[in-house]
Amino acid sequence: MNDLQTSLFVIGGVIVVGVISYNKWQEHKAKKSVERAFSSSHDDVLMAPEGREAPEERLEPTIDGERHEPTFSENPYDDVAPVQQDAAAPHAEAEMDAPVDFVQPVEEKELPVDYLIDCTIPLALTTQLRGEKILAALQSLRHVGSKPVHFAGQHIDGGWEAITHGGIYKSLMAGVQLANRSNALNELEYSEFVMRLRQIADDFDADPDVPDMAEVMVTARSLHHFVTEYDAKLSVNVHTNGAPWSVTTLLAALERQGFDVRPEGRLVMPDGDGGVLFSLSTNVTLAEETTSRLTLLLDVPVVSPERDGFGAMTACARSLAARLDGTVVDDSGQPLSDASLNEISGQIEAFYADMEAADIPAGSTRALRLFN
Repeated sequence: MNDLQTSLFVIGGVIVVGVISYNKWQEHKAKKSVERAFSSSHDDVLMAPEGREAPEERLEPTIDGERHEPTFSENPYDDVAPVQQDAAAPHAEAEMDAPVDFVQPVEEKELPVDYLIDCTIPLALTTQLRGEKILAALQSLRHVGSKPVHFAGQHIDGGWEAITHGGIYKSLMAGVQLANRSNALNELEYSEFVMRLRQIADDFDADPDVPDMAEVMVTARSLHHFVTEYDAKLSVNVHTNGAPWSVTTLLAALERQGFDVRPEGRLVMPDGDGGVLFSLSTNVTLAEETTSRLTLLLDVPVVSPERDGFGAMTACARSLAARLDGTVVDDSGQPLSDASLNEISGQIEAFYADMEAADIPAGSTRALRLFN
């Protein structure tokens, strides 16, 4: 080997060592930046679900589709009327004969069968049945397609309730959900529901009062139209102003700040009652070591207005930006100023008011079932 070859080998080795050292230094720098951002010297200002002081400004979004960054637009829901269904509510009872002055308000039970979002079919029983016998028979009918099926029973004292062991019931009510985020109840699903329900009714010697399919399909499509119009997700992003962040260190720090890691790898901020306030994505795969952007996402119709999900999410984004030397931006990378967010603060309130007027309040059991 001559002197030229030896020199080339030496130079090549120096370059390789230099590249490896530079990459290690970058990785160390990213890790240290995250550790400094979430060190104990910083205040804990990531949003907890409740019991925290509200941010200085309550910021609300525009809603006009499936996933959005805050923007300006007309309210597209002025012509959406509440969905109605010509089926008797299983909890409807005769008016009380007592004088008004002596009538005490009674808290109405939330039933598994919902007259507004389910196609309800009453089953008149010829004999009273115990709850355990009913529940055993109903195990075979929990879904048709992607639509859940629920049942309620009329207790021997006249009240309607979820069917329980030990209860004795004189009537039943079946309900199949009319729509969800995916689609409306279709003819095939409805036919399967009716056929399987008749089999159960035969075992109970019951007589189901089955609604006309054409009417049910119209109601199902109307409800799905409502779900489509009000299906909105809002996002804000935090983009680094310098070097990318170490994902491993970042995830550990976010967990310490209150985020939960779900089995599918999604990070969520819990609302304190078993639900989700908003979620967070690192926008990279598990194989990546660093990331330059975090995305926070609010599923608007499933979060109650009282929780101020967008205000909490925005405050969290600001906190992350301050800790990590980042900027709060929209999906196109443009900075989101306080002024631009404040200009649209009333639009999310109008969105919630429209859902309330349709008897499907955001964050309610109805909303959680429909927007699923």
